[in-house]
Amino acid sequence: MNSLTQTDFHVPRFGASHYDSPVLIDNYTAEEARFLYNIDFDSNQNDLNKYSPLTIERSGPRKKIFFNPVTTRAGIITCGGLCPGLNNVIRALTVELVYQYKIKSVIGYRYGYLGLADPAIGSIDLTPEVVNGISDKGGTILGSSRGPQNIDRMVQRLIADKIDILFIIGGDGALKGAEAIFENITKRDLPISIIGIPKSIDNDLNFISKTFGFETAYSKAVEAIKAVHIESLGAPNGIGLVKVMGRHSGAIACHATISSNEVNFCLIPELSIDLYGKGGFLEALETRLKNKDHAVVVVAEGAFQEIINKVPQKDPSGNIKLADSGTWLKNEIINYFSKKNIEINLKYIDPSYLIRAIPASPDDSLFCTILSQYAVHTGMSGRTGVVIGQWNHLFANLPIKLVIKERKVVNLKGSIWRAVIESTGQNLKQYL
Repeated sequence: MNSLTQTDFHVPRFGASHYDSPVLIDNYTAEEARFLYNIDFDSNQNDLNKYSPLTIERSGPRKKIFFNPVTTRAGIITCGGLCPGLNNVIRALTVELVYQYKIKSVIGYRYGYLGLADPAIGSIDLTPEVVNGISDKGGTILGSSRGPQNIDRMVQRLIADKIDILFIIGGDGALKGAEAIFENITKRDLPISIIGIPKSIDNDLNFISKTFGFETAYSKAVEAIKAVHIESLGAPNGIGLVKVMGRHSGAIACHATISSNEVNFCLIPELSIDLYGKGGFLEALETRLKNKDHAVVVVAEGAFQEIINKVPQKDPSGNIKLADSGTWLKNEIINYFSKKNIEINLKYIDPSYLIRAIPASPDDSLFCTILSQYAVHTGMSGRTGVVIGQWNHLFANLPIKLVIKERKVVNLKGSIWRAVIESTGQNLKQYL
């Protein structure tokens, strides 16, 4: 993103913090702690006195907090599609709030913004006993939903329930809703903290290095890739085709491709792919079969949409409903070789919904717990309108507005895509 200023990284606060933190540690984060936004340095820049680097607020437990733990009430909602780690975050938030900050009341709102807007849907009183063991289960015990709801009605619910901090777990759409709630609360001059916890199985949120669920997703995708690789080796002209999630970003496809070491073609939304032309994908696939007698192809769900989804519809959250790129590509491959009278043996796997619903991997589980602890620290300190995320391997407080400004996609000139090209051997020029 170009033309950033220090103002873009400003995190709103309610005011001075007067309460001693009940968290018993000896390494509190300094109130004004920050770190560099960009760790790269231009060696041609000789005049260091003119260099004014951008910095990001560091997340962490503060010695003084804004909210009084004795009276504070917190709310938690999960929004959007399912993702590995949702229950881990619910559990970690609840345990941190109750055991570390001694909060007496934590409310879980059912079915995301829908439940927050409609009191008739009900809520759950979250306690350490209620959340015990939920980390071993996929999905979310709170349920979820898509689509916008009436902002005034949601804010009125927060007021009626005397909520001081609302933790919103969700992706781009949910965070846009969080920003709208934050702006409404700010206009009313209410001390209700809005804390976003970034959830995106596609790892496509701006200024967030890593989102929970992503590692689990590409790890499971690797299992599918290895299975179709074995299948492709078991028959003449064997083709293994795997469709993975990735609406706008091919991050899962790229990481699974690199991790598996079995993929020959990785097709992602960021590429404008020539399917039929000279040197295009189908011709390259044919050449691969002639040379090696088998091939493995990974396609992200958002690939080829400009070809197969010319009149796109939208879901309740405003997201474009994608056409099925995997089935479409499977049929195009079959038709291409059929017209050439070349017999192929194609095996197709789409593990998308299996991946969404499984429990988090150990690495994701660890990440969810730490991320949630930082979120609680940030909320209790009186910050608001903020998303907690990792940047440059540190946990940061980032304004929601900055995170939702644009989507993160795979950089075709970056190191991850370069690793894909080196791993697969596919020629990038063929697909641009």
